[in-house]
Amino acid sequence: MTAILPTSPMQADTAPATPREDLRQAAQAFEAIFVRQLLASARASDFGGEDLFGGPGLEQFTAMRDEHFADIASMQGTFGLAASIERQLAAFVDQGGG
Repeated sequence: MTAILPTSPMQADTAPATPREDLRQAAQAFEAIFVRQLLASARASDFGGEDLFGGPGLEQFTAMRDEHFADIASMQGTFGLAASIERQLAAFVDQGGG
């Protein structure tokens, strides 16, 4: 089975990234993972309702939609977690000569 990987404008760049750009991308990826986990935990809540149109197809669609939302939210800085991570780790990157 082949995995479908999301594409982003960051992946379209062909020029080598600077260490600071790599840090920004890593921080955004971490924020996206965090948001995915947050959404998965929220969706795991069961309030006793029975879905008429449930099943594995809907679950897969919901997971894909949540992943896409998390990617967009992290790239736009919606939650601010990526910016905070980048600020905190930038001192280490800047010391390294990047």
